[in-house]
Amino acid sequence: MGIYGALSSAVTGLRAQSHALENISGNIANSQTTGYKRMETSFLDLIPDAPLKSQVPGAVLAQSRATNNIQGDIQTSSNETYVALNSTGFFVVEPKVGQSDGNSVFAGSNYFTRRGDFEIDKDGLLVNGAGYYLKGLPIDPATGNISGSVPEVIQLSNAFLPANRTTTINYQSNLPQLPKTASYKANVYNSELLGAENFGATKTTASLTGAAAPPLVGTNAGNTVFAPGRQMTVTVNGVAVNFKFYDSTVVPSTMPADGVAIDVAATNDIDDVLASMQAELRDFGGGAAASATVKLTGGQFEVTLGQDYHASFSITGTTPALATALGIDPVNEVSSDPTLGTVNTISADDADDFVANTISGGAITVYASNGAPVNVQLRWAKVDSAASGGTDRWNLFYLSDSTAVGGSPEWTNIGQEYEFNSNGSLSTSVPQATIDDLRVNGVLIGDVVLAHDTNGVSQFADVNGTVTVSTLNQNGYGAGEFLSVAITDSGRVVATYSNGERIEMAQVVTAQFNGVNSLKRLDGGVYEATSESGEPIFDLSGSGIIGGALEASNTDISDEFTKLIITQQAYSAGTRIVSTADEMLQEALNMIR
Repeated sequence: MGIYGALSSAVTGLRAQSHALENISGNIANSQTTGYKRMETSFLDLIPDAPLKSQVPGAVLAQSRATNNIQGDIQTSSNETYVALNSTGFFVVEPKVGQSDGNSVFAGSNYFTRRGDFEIDKDGLLVNGAGYYLKGLPIDPATGNISGSVPEVIQLSNAFLPANRTTTINYQSNLPQLPKTASYKANVYNSELLGAENFGATKTTASLTGAAAPPLVGTNAGNTVFAPGRQMTVTVNGVAVNFKFYDSTVVPSTMPADGVAIDVAATNDIDDVLASMQAELRDFGGGAAASATVKLTGGQFEVTLGQDYHASFSITGTTPALATALGIDPVNEVSSDPTLGTVNTISADDADDFVANTISGGAITVYASNGAPVNVQLRWAKVDSAASGGTDRWNLFYLSDSTAVGGSPEWTNIGQEYEFNSNGSLSTSVPQATIDDLRVNGVLIGDVVLAHDTNGVSQFADVNGTVTVSTLNQNGYGAGEFLSVAITDSGRVVATYSNGERIEMAQVVTAQFNGVNSLKRLDGGVYEATSESGEPIFDLSGSGIIGGALEASNTDISDEFTKLIITQQAYSAGTRIVSTADEMLQEALNMIR
C-alpha cells in the first residue's frame, strides 16, 4: 500500500488545498461586500485502521468553517437608513416573492443578515442592496409602545400626517425665593408680591379683640387701665414690641430703661394711650406692622395689622390687672389668621400692573384639533410670603386674550395653588395641574394637563430673581408632509415630517443564535436557521444597533494573501509527491519487463 497510499493521500491533499483555494478566492472577491463573513478552511486527517507499528499519517479532508461571530469594521455613513450591528446578532429580513395588484407579496419566512444598507423604496419598504426587506414590529403612535411579537416587513406610509391636538404640556421649573419683578424694590416691604388685593382679591387682616366688661370708654383717663408699671408684648411676624407704661409727671422719673415706653400721665386718656401704642407698633413692629391699628371698637380693645394680609401676631406677658381690664389672656392671646382670596383673571386695564408685579414663566406653542398653532405665554405671581409671616405661595397665569380691552380678561389663572416649604419643595405635591378649556385669542385648545412630575416645580434662591425653566414641551403638532426616514441607534424607524415632527413608526428586530456559525449561508449575504444553529432568539430592545453606519467585510486581504502563499506551496508539494510516486511506480513496473 506504500506507493498507492502515498499517491492517494497526495490526491486528497490536492483536493483539500483546492478547497482552501476556493475559500480564499471567495474571501478576496468579497472583501468589499457589505456585511460579508469570510470562510475559513479546516483540515481533518483521515487515518486508516492498522496495527500500531504500521500506522501512517493517512489522507486529509478539507471543511469550510464560518466566521459569523467575527465582526467586520464599522464604517459611518451619511445615509440615515443604513445600520450596523455591534453584536453577534442579525437583522431579520425576507425576500419578495411577487407582486399582486401593485403590492409586494411576501411568504412570511425569516432570513437573517448582517448587510444593513437599507433604503426606502417606492412602496415605503426598507430593502437592502441584496434585495431583502427589513422586518420589525410596528409602534402604536398613541402610546409609543411596540405592538405585536411576530416580526413583519416594515412598511412606512408617506401619507400626510394629520394634526394632533395638544393634551399635555410638560413643564418643570424653579421659582426664585425672591422674585425680582419690575415693581420690586429692596427697601419696600412685600414689593415682590403680586398685591392680589389690587386685582380684586378679597382679603382679611389678622386682628385681636378683647372682651372687657364693662366696655372701655376712650375719654377716660389712660392710667385707669394702663397704670404705670404695667406692660404687654405684641409680637408681629417674629418681631417683639414690649410696651411698658409709665407716668411722666412722677418725680423721680419712672420711665423704663428698656422696651417701648408709653406715657400714661393723667392728661392722656385711653384713646391717647392707644394712639401712642399704634405709632410705636408701626415704628418698631417691622414691615408687617407698618399699617397696624390699635384702638377701641365698640368699647373693646382691638389690634389689627391694617393693610397687611400676610402676617399674624400675638400678645403675651400682659400684666394680669391690665389683661383683666382689656379682657384678654395675660399669658398668650393669638390673633385671627389673615386670609387672601384668589385672583382668577386680570383685566386688560390692569394688565400692565400685573406684568410689572409678576415674572415670566416661559412660552410655548400648542395646537388646536385642526392644527392651528397658538402661543401660550406663562407668568408666575408670588401672592404670599413666609418672610412676611404667611406662606410661600404662587399662582400661574397664562395670556388668554392679547386683544382684550377695558375690563375684559387678558390673563387667566390656571387655578392651581403652589405652596412651598422652607426647604424649597412643595408642601403638597403637585405632579400635574389641569388647565380647563384652554382658550387663547379665541382659539379653543381644550383641557390641557400641565405635567410637572413629582418634584418638577421648586423654589430655591436665585440671584437673578427669575424663573429657571428646565423642561417645556408639549405633545401636539400641526399637519405635516412626509419628508424622510431614519433608523436610530435604538433601532427605532423614525419618519420626519415638514412640521418638524419625528414619529416612531417601527422597531427593528434582531436575532441571536446559540450556534451562530452553524447557520446556512445563502446568496446575498443572508442566512437561514438550521437544526445545528438553533431557533432564533428575537431581541426587541435595539441593543447593539448603530444608525448611520455599515459593517464592512471581515476579510483581511493581507491575511488572505498569506494563506494563498501557504496553500500554493502545499499544492505544489502535493503535485511533487504525485509525480514522485508515479516515477517510483514506473520503476517498479520496469523491473518485471
